[in-house]
Amino acid sequence: MQDTSQGTSRPRLDAIPTLEDIRDAARVIDGILIRTPFLPAPRLSRLTGAEVYVKYENLQVTSAFKERGALVKLLSLTAAERANGVVAMSAGNHAQAVAYHAQRLGIPATIVMPKTTPFVKVEATQAFGARVVVEGETLAACQVIAATIATETGAVWVHPYDDPHVIRGQGTIALEMLEDGPALDCILVPVGGGGLIGGIAIATKALSPQTEVIGVETELYPSMRAALDGVEGKCGGNTLAEGIAVKNVGALTLEIARRHVDDVVLVSETTIERAVNAYLTLQKTMAEGAGAAGLAAMLADPERFRGRRVGLVLCGGNIDPRLAASIMVRELARSERIIAVRMTIPDQPGVLAEIAAVISQCGGNILEVSHHRHLLTVPAKGASLDVTIETHGPEHASEIVAALEARHHSVERMAPP
Repeated sequence: MQDTSQGTSRPRLDAIPTLEDIRDAARVIDGILIRTPFLPAPRLSRLTGAEVYVKYENLQVTSAFKERGALVKLLSLTAAERANGVVAMSAGNHAQAVAYHAQRLGIPATIVMPKTTPFVKVEATQAFGARVVVEGETLAACQVIAATIATETGAVWVHPYDDPHVIRGQGTIALEMLEDGPALDCILVPVGGGGLIGGIAIATKALSPQTEVIGVETELYPSMRAALDGVEGKCGGNTLAEGIAVKNVGALTLEIARRHVDDVVLVSETTIERAVNAYLTLQKTMAEGAGAAGLAAMLADPERFRGRRVGLVLCGGNIDPRLAASIMVRELARSERIIAVRMTIPDQPGVLAEIAAVISQCGGNILEVSHHRHLLTVPAKGASLDVTIETHGPEHASEIVAALEARHHSVERMAPP
């Protein structure tokens, strides 16, 4: 394997790693990185109708798989290259991975991050000893800045995905899955720029050619799917899966996908939310939006995977706790374990108490009440009442609504998000 990835020029396709390159990467990282568990997930199996196994890459030190490729790349550098340092651009997991392992190896690291990067991620990257340059509105602009820094300082460019060393590092995940688990019918892999699925596909097809390798992208950023179809992908929008929100896949990774990836599917934002919630509530583990993409594909098309043995790569768990909490509440609303109702009531003493009593008698728990008297849609002697109620599920929710209507209250169910 030739490493032709210096700078930001496109690497040659003869640099595509082989199975032996990936096995060598596994030897290099052995004893340094965590060999994350690959375990059966019976509750996810019941949810999806498949036999599900999960590879927990969210248990790495930086909570994501990116450490594998970053470490393999850094260990490939000569003494002179290490002295010159490294430069990378990233808004999250790759930044922390490069910073963490560069610090461990005594390599100066500069990370260029876009201005829109949450401060918590900037702070985490700085905590690993990297010099962080917050410039540029987009990752594309950051790449230009990083390239300039590399040219001016002689630092080695560490690409987040289109680098043979990075790809072979990510491929070690497949080696571990195939060694630690049963024979798999299918492996579902989140796809951003393609480094993760590239490495996994090379190793999987060499060792278990009958195992399907399927990539998963968010509908808002269908870069790999579009590239494989030979069309221009329409990318953009605010996605929960920002870790795979990539507008352009790599040259190496695209060629690997053409050769070794069986399919790339797209999933909606709502399905990604459901998957994040399932990991939280059923597996008691954190999954960021990108990390949950594989499970989202199973939820979106359960018949495709029913009865099959499926390996999921939970590639990262760096999700904002407030966002995780919001997702859980939204899923409770979708499952009608939290409902919101709106009633127009007479503005008289005792009415609100009566409504609260009815809900209580039915076993409901009032979470929030909003009382409006001055809306033009409400009669002058009336009021609008919004009540958020915790229930045991759809049947219980219907029982509470029926009890309120039996007391001659007009009840409007408000749609979940």
